[in-house]
Amino acid sequence: MTGIRNPEGSGESPLAAYRIELESFEGPLDLLLHLIQKNEVDIRDIPIAKITAQYLQYLEIMKELDLEIASEFLVMASHLVYIKSRTLLPVEAEEEEAEPEDPREELVRRLIEYRKYREAARTLSTRPALFLDIFPRPEPEQKETAPGEHIEATLFNLMDAFQKVLDDVEKRTPVELDRDPFTLDDALSYLRERLAKVPSLSFSELFTPLDSRRKVITVFLGILEMVKRQRLIAVQRDFGQPISLVLPDKITDGSEAKPPERGDPENDPDAQ
Repeated sequence: MTGIRNPEGSGESPLAAYRIELESFEGPLDLLLHLIQKNEVDIRDIPIAKITAQYLQYLEIMKELDLEIASEFLVMASHLVYIKSRTLLPVEAEEEEAEPEDPREELVRRLIEYRKYREAARTLSTRPALFLDIFPRPEPEQKETAPGEHIEATLFNLMDAFQKVLDDVEKRTPVELDRDPFTLDDALSYLRERLAKVPSLSFSELFTPLDSRRKVITVFLGILEMVKRQRLIAVQRDFGQPISLVLPDKITDGSEAKPPERGDPENDPDAQ
């Protein structure tokens, strides 16, 4: 797997010990739904060549970040290339008389079904646990927990924001001197320190014009690590809007973006 090159000259990526499994975030169908929403296209009429090219670009970013790509992503990549090749083949004379089969049909059906179940799961996850809402809640609390106040940003929303920051870094083409490398442990400490001082912080505020490409990548990996371990929540007002980062204990509006509790935070490995 292609990783981040080590400036010190060793063959191993300096972040190789900190791989993050994408299975903990979203899968290939989530990425396709993200691309469909991002491009504002009809899910029943997917521009397969465009979506395939963008899907492969995301995989390249994952490889550069040295993320552990689940096999399902690669299987879907092969399937998309296959569908694309099918759409480029000339229609046989016999098929012209009958209704030609759309090679995208099966994929569209899977996406629609998956989106339906995903939305149902999200709706259920926002409901109180059984028996907890026997007594009516006060009206102000209902308003505070109204859905749509803000949504939790997905891995691919974060990757979009990361790519914009990285593009700005590449435009400056700075000379990187990594005599004292910025490690993932440094990034985790940096994130906790910045977020301890404010209720929330925009994604772009974590980076400065003087940051090197390596630091940008490492801070982004730190964000993914904290999100994965539920030590950090990334939210946005709506799809495509700027992303804000907040520590879980600082979410006070009761919105659906707060993740469910999973175990004792004190045992979290990233706090060690």
